[in-house]
Amino acid sequence: MEAKLLGKLNAAQRAAATHGSPRESPPLLVIAGAGTGKTNTLAHRVAHLVLQGVRPERILLLTFSRRAAQELARRSQAIVARALPSGGDAAARLPWAGTFHSVANRLLRQYAAQVGLEPGFGVMDRGDSADLLDVARHELGLSTQDRRFPRKDTCLAIYSHCVNTQLPLETTLADAFPWCAEWQPELKSLFRRYVDAKLAQQVLDYDDLLLYWHMLMQDAALARDVEARFDHVLVDEYQDTNTLQADILLALKPSGAGLCVVGDDAQSIYSFRAANVANILEFPARFSPPARVVALEENYRSTQPILDAANALMADADKRFAKNLRSQRPAGARARVVTVLDELAQAHYVVEGVLAAREQGTPLRRQAVLFRSAHHSDVLELELVRRDIPYVKYGGLKFLEASHVKDLLSVLRWADNRRNRVAAHRVLQLLPGMGPVNADRCFKALESAQYDWGALAGWRAPAAALEHWPALFDLLAGLGSPARGWEGQVGLARQWYEPHLARLYEESAARAGDLEQLERIALQFSSREQFLSELTLDPPQATSDYGTDARLDDDFLILSTVHSAKGQEWDNVHVLNVTDGNFPNEYANGKPERIEEERRLLYVAMTRARNELDLMVPLKFYVTHQARSGDAHVYGARSRFLNQGVMATMEATVWPAAGEEVEPKAKSLPRVDVAARLRGAWT
Repeated sequence: MEAKLLGKLNAAQRAAATHGSPRESPPLLVIAGAGTGKTNTLAHRVAHLVLQGVRPERILLLTFSRRAAQELARRSQAIVARALPSGGDAAARLPWAGTFHSVANRLLRQYAAQVGLEPGFGVMDRGDSADLLDVARHELGLSTQDRRFPRKDTCLAIYSHCVNTQLPLETTLADAFPWCAEWQPELKSLFRRYVDAKLAQQVLDYDDLLLYWHMLMQDAALARDVEARFDHVLVDEYQDTNTLQADILLALKPSGAGLCVVGDDAQSIYSFRAANVANILEFPARFSPPARVVALEENYRSTQPILDAANALMADADKRFAKNLRSQRPAGARARVVTVLDELAQAHYVVEGVLAAREQGTPLRRQAVLFRSAHHSDVLELELVRRDIPYVKYGGLKFLEASHVKDLLSVLRWADNRRNRVAAHRVLQLLPGMGPVNADRCFKALESAQYDWGALAGWRAPAAALEHWPALFDLLAGLGSPARGWEGQVGLARQWYEPHLARLYEESAARAGDLEQLERIALQFSSREQFLSELTLDPPQATSDYGTDARLDDDFLILSTVHSAKGQEWDNVHVLNVTDGNFPNEYANGKPERIEEERRLLYVAMTRARNELDLMVPLKFYVTHQARSGDAHVYGARSRFLNQGVMATMEATVWPAAGEEVEPKAKSLPRVDVAARLRGAWT
C-alpha cells in the first residue's frame, strides 16, 4: 500500500522520502527548488518513517511557522491513514511538530531546573521585550544623554542580532549597525541590566528560547538526554536557520544520523533576521562521510519560460547548489521586462494589466504586485483607490500588536507570572490615576511581599483608581489561583477590561470584536501557559493587515513585499522597480554577500508567478519633498541582475508604445457652480 502512495512522487521526491532506513538513516539534505513539491515530499518522508515502524513521538519536526507544522502533520497523517485504514489516523499524530521556538519552550519547561529557570517562566513578545529594555535604558540614564542614544527597538535589534549570530557586540555593530558603534560600552551595560531584569522576573524573550536551548545542549550529559528522545529530526526551510539553530541541530544529531533538512539556498533572503545561507551551503561537509544531497528540480507551479528566466538569473550566483528547474506544465508566454517613464506610468500599466487579466477570467486575488520595500507601492495604491480597485497589502500590523489586545494579554501574563514587571505596569496603568510612578510603587509593594496577591488588597491606590481597585484584585487573585482552571479565563479578563476599553480607546465596539476573536482563539489551547507562549511565538494576523476595506469585497488584488510573499504563488505577478538601488538595494553595495542575497530576493519574486510575469523598470524617480509642480528627478537603470543572459530569456517592451497615451484626453464636460448652490442652501 505504501508503494502505491509513493508512486505518486517523482523519482527525486521518492528518493528523499525513502532515504535510509528507520534504524540507519545517514544525514540528508533535500534541495527543493521553488514549486517542486517540498511540503509533499517532507510529508511523505514523515509518513514513510511511521509506516516503517518509527513511533511518531520519536520524530521531531521543526518549521518556521505553526501553520507549516500543522500542514505537514496533517498531510503525513492523511498519507498514513490511507495506507493503514484501520487506526492509521491516530498512529501518525506528531506530538513534537512545531516551530524552533515552540519546541524550545516545551523542552525548557521540562529542563527548567537544569538551566536555572522556574517551570512557570514567562515568555515576552517583541513589544514587551522592547519595553523592558527601555526601562533598563532609563534606569541607566541613557535616555537623557547629550547625544542621541539608540531607541529601544534598535537596541533590541542589536541584542537579537548578537544572540542569533553568536557574534560579539563589536562585530554586530560594525557589520549591521555602524551608526551605533560609538555606544558600544553603554550598550554592553544596557544588555547586562536587561539580562538581570529578565532573570529577576523569570521571563524569557523570543531570542532567549533558542539561547537557553543552545546552552542546554552544550552540556554533554544533557545533550545526550535530549538527543535520546528523538530518532529522527526533520527541518523545513533550512536555508532560513541562523547560527544558533544550526548549532542546536548539530548538537541534537552530532553524527547526522536521523537528520534530514529541506530547503533552497536560492531562497535564502532573511539575513536581516540573522539567517545564515552558509548553514545550507556547508551542510553536507559537516559530516563524514558527507551528507547525501537530493535535488528536486521538477516544478509544478510555473511555466517553462518563467523558469528559464529564473534559472538564468541564478546561473550567475557566486555560491549555489546547481539545479535546473523544469516545468511540468505546458509552455506559456515569456516573462516581460517592461520599461516605463516613471512610477506613475508604472502604476497605470499595472492597473491596466490587472483589469485586462480580470476580464479574461483571472480573479484579482489570483494576481499579485510585489516590491522590494513597502513604500514602493505608494503611487500604485493611490491609483488603485482612484480606480476603485480593492486590494490587500501584506506586511502591516500583526493582530497582537494592537494596543487593546496587548492590554488584555498583559492581564493574563501577569496572572501567569507575578514577577512580570512589564505586564504588571501595563495592567496597572489601565486604571485612572495610575501613572508610571504609582504603578512602580504598587509593583514594589507586591515584590516586597514575596509576590503575594494579598498585598494588593491592602495597598492604597490613588483616589481615581479606588473604585476599580477591588475588581482588579479579585480578578488577579482568581486567575492566579492554582485551583482555577484555564477554561473561561479570557472571558473573565475581557469582562473586567471592557469598561476600560470604552474609556481608553475610540471605536471600542470594533476593538471589542478583536477581543471576542481572542477568546475564541483561546479555546484551541489546553492551558494558559500554552496559549500565551504559542501566541507570543507565532502570532495570528487579522484585519489590521488590510490596506483598504478589501474584506468587504468578494475579490481583491494582492500587494506584498517580496519577503512576505515567500511561499506563496499567483497566476499573474508584477514586480515593481526592478532597477539598481532597489534590486539590489542601495544599502547592499560594496558587500558581495548582500548583493547575492538581493539576487535571491529577485529570484523569489519571479518564481511566485504561475502564468505571467512582468518586471517593471521605471526610467525616472521623482525627488520627494519638493513643490507639487516640481520636476526634480533622478534616472534609474535596469537592475544589474537583468544581464544579457537573463534578457535573452525574456521579452523586452516599452510602455506606452510610441504614439499611445497613458490616459485618454480629458473630455469637454459642463461645469457645475457648487459654490452658488452651497450659498443658496442658507438663504
